[in-house]
Amino acid sequence: MAILKIAQMGHPVLRQIADPIDPEGITGPEVQHLIGEMYETMLDADGAGIAAPQVHCSVRLVICTFDDGVAVLINPEITPLTEDTVRSWEGCLSVRGLRAQVDRIAKIRLQYYDQTGTHHECILEDWNAIVAQHECDHLDGVLYVDRCDTTTLCFDTEFGRYQASLGEE
Repeated sequence: MAILKIAQMGHPVLRQIADPIDPEGITGPEVQHLIGEMYETMLDADGAGIAAPQVHCSVRLVICTFDDGVAVLINPEITPLTEDTVRSWEGCLSVRGLRAQVDRIAKIRLQYYDQTGTHHECILEDWNAIVAQHECDHLDGVLYVDRCDTTTLCFDTEFGRYQASLGEE
């Protein structure tokens, strides 16, 4: 498997709405190869997740690291289950060197196909919901900087100081 180049903010692929993957083709070599390369790229970049548009492939495929392991989400659909939000610090492999606080829906329903073509439905809360929403936003051409509290936007190199100034150490 190869480590893929990660598109950075400003690249047009990150602003496109990704195409769905035909469920009949999920187990085919093309999709399986992409899943493998995305997984290796995510590990190499020390990411919590990665979406296909981030590796210059505009299809509806993401890999997320949840509390109970790694999940491959193909053609994911998110339904909010509450109006409550949770705020957390987010960064992104496609927005190197920056972090900001983002409000996300605290509880969601996630429907998707996995890498075997099996359809799943689950309820996610807190961290797992945050990761799923962040990665699935990439499929609709949305970056976390579009949703963040811009007053909290900071460079990674100053992140610790900024957290300390907010009393969040």
